[in-house]
Amino acid sequence: MNNNFYNKILIVIILSLSCFSAKADGNKDTGIHQYEFYFGTFDTIDKEGDEKANMYGFEHKNLTLFKDTFLGRFSPISGGFFTDKNSIYLYTGIQGQYAVGPLKILPSFAPGYYNAGDGKDLGLALEFKSEIKLAFDILENLQIGFAYSHISNNDWGKDGKNPGVNNKTISLAKTF
Repeated sequence: MNNNFYNKILIVIILSLSCFSAKADGNKDTGIHQYEFYFGTFDTIDKEGDEKANMYGFEHKNLTLFKDTFLGRFSPISGGFFTDKNSIYLYTGIQGQYAVGPLKILPSFAPGYYNAGDGKDLGLALEFKSEIKLAFDILENLQIGFAYSHISNNDWGKDGKNPGVNNKTISLAKTF
C-alpha cells in the first residue's frame, strides 16, 4: 500500500478522535447533531477482485430536522466517502428511522456525485445510493452500526453503462 492510503487513514483517525473527544459546552445546541464515521468494503461482489477497495466515510444528521410521518421518522443526511483507489462519492438524501429498543433500523436513499479516480467506473457522475443500516445504542449518545448499500445510476450512464456496486460498512456515530 502506498503512503497516500496511509495518509487518508490517518486523517480519518484524527477526525474521529477530535470529534468523539469533544465535550458538550452546555449550550442549547448540544444533542442535535450526529456525526458518523464508517469504513468497509467498496464493491463487495466484484468477481475478479480487481476493483474491490477499502472505503472510509463520514455522515452528518441534524436531529432537529427529524419529521414524524405516517410512514415513520425521517431526516436529511449528508456525507461522503473515499476509497483507497481514489474514488469519491459525495451525497445528500433522506434517512428513515425505526426503533426496536436499542436497535435502530435505518433505510436511506441519497443521490450524489461520484468520481472514479483509479477505481471502478460506474458510468456517470450522478449515482444513487440506497442503504439499509442496523445500529445499536451502546452508550448514551453513541451507536455502532452495520450497513449494506448499493450504488448505481439507473442505466443513465453512457451507452446504458450501469455496473453498480454493493458495499458493506461498519460505523460509529456520536450525538453532540
